Amino acid sequence: MGSYLPENVSTYGQDIDRIFYVIYYVTGATFFAVQLTLLAFLFVYRHRAGRRATYTHGNTTLEIAWTIAPAILLVILGFVSRSVWAEIKQRVPPSDMQVQVTAKQFNWEIAYPGPDGKLGTDDDVTQDNDLHVPVGKTVRLLLKSRDVIHSFFIPQARFKQDLVPGHEIPGWFRITKAGKYEIPCAELCGFGHSGMKGWLYVHTPEEFDAWARENNVGPLRSMPGQG
Repeated sequence: MGSYLPENVSTYGQDIDRIFYVIYYVTGATFFAVQLTLLAFLFVYRHRAGRRATYTHGNTTLEIAWTIAPAILLVILGFVSRSVWAEIKQRVPPSDMQVQVTAKQFNWEIAYPGPDGKLGTDDDVTQDNDLHVPVGKTVRLLLKSRDVIHSFFIPQARFKQDLVPGHEIPGWFRITKAGKYEIPCAELCGFGHSGMKGWLYVHTPEEFDAWARENNVGPLRSMPGQG
């Protein structure tokens, strides 16, 4: 289906893509149905010599039908989306790594736990724009903003979350394929918005261990989920 989407490398990306395509095809079918109906009306009710126009107040049955049908469809989509939302936002698996991302005009500040394995202490390791994680591990993110609303977006991970000043917003992902993936800001945040981007580096376990030792980042440790 639709190869125009970026490659999915997230464990929950397939579920998000499935909902996207359901909505995409439903709205696409609705669009073409409306356009075909419009064309049919243009032809059937076009001006003809000797035929007078008639006034109609409406059709109550049709109005009820085209109100109830979309409402039922939206309720179904809501229930389908709710289960995926719960899997991502509520039933968070135990995390192997915790990282704090602080947005500001116009870069990402990435903070890793130092040797003590805890965030918010003096030995935290901070880097700009580069997020390093191991493949196949659950990474928990603590997302903040220093100034305005930003949006932390990793297209291939199907991860997107607004960062709101004054709030610490949790998030998580588990990447299934090593590689380098762009992290753009997806919320207009000022004149430098277009240049605000970072990179997600997903390493093999051996590569990540080597990077962690070189940068004095603490060891991985299991943390409880949020579900």
